[in-house]
Amino acid sequence: MDGTINGSLNMIGYGLAAIGPGVGIGLIFAAYINGVARQPEARGVLQGIAILGFALAEALAIIGIGLAFVLS
Repeated sequence: MDGTINGSLNMIGYGLAAIGPGVGIGLIFAAYINGVARQPEARGVLQGIAILGFALAEALAIIGIGLAFVLS
């Protein structure tokens, strides 16, 4: 052990960047649950919006992991 770090800093950067979409997905579903709890009859409309928001936030994480591998 000579004190060197082996590995790619891209993966550390991606790990830190994945916090954003994770928090975003949590906020999306928290708002969805809150909206359904307040107005149960709006469940159908809110569910579509929540799934769309989830897909967009998850796409950011998938693009990030792709870039982390490509730029290494």
